Amino acid sequence: MVSVRTRPQALIRAMHVVDLDVVLANDCAAYEFPWTRGIFADCLRVGYDCRVLESGDDIIGHLIVSLQADEAHLLNICVHPAWQGRGHGLSLLLHGMRAAFGAGAERMYLEVRTSNWPAIRMYQSQGFAVVGRRSRYYLCVDPLTGEETREDALVMARGPVIG
Repeated sequence: MVSVRTRPQALIRAMHVVDLDVVLANDCAAYEFPWTRGIFADCLRVGYDCRVLESGDDIIGHLIVSLQADEAHLLNICVHPAWQGRGHGLSLLLHGMRAAFGAGAERMYLEVRTSNWPAIRMYQSQGFAVVGRRSRYYLCVDPLTGEETREDALVMARGPVIG
């Protein structure tokens, strides 16, 4: 007899205040300079599209998108490092894009570290193009000196796909 194990289906749902401790822990695990609990709480309070990605009983990722007039801005997307490389980031991105364009956004913008090639490739695969650069946008640590410094961000954008 052969036993077959199935992976729990990942589910994207609305983020709630009770999720913030896990969302913050995931952000801290994934990023050297994570957001604060207060920033996440403010995003919920002002009504941004805040989502979590669950696998079984675990919150493994999150997404925050701001929609203002006809523009969407991907503010934060995160998958816990233990769950990366399995397409979860792409699932979150696609969900955010569908929601934003479905709500009338004509463009979606985001910033990404110039060194974050896996994310840049994911965004490019979904039609995002570099439209600008923000000098010294992100905090980082110089690997040679261990000192805090700054890294540029690429500004990327795309419109809805028509047809």
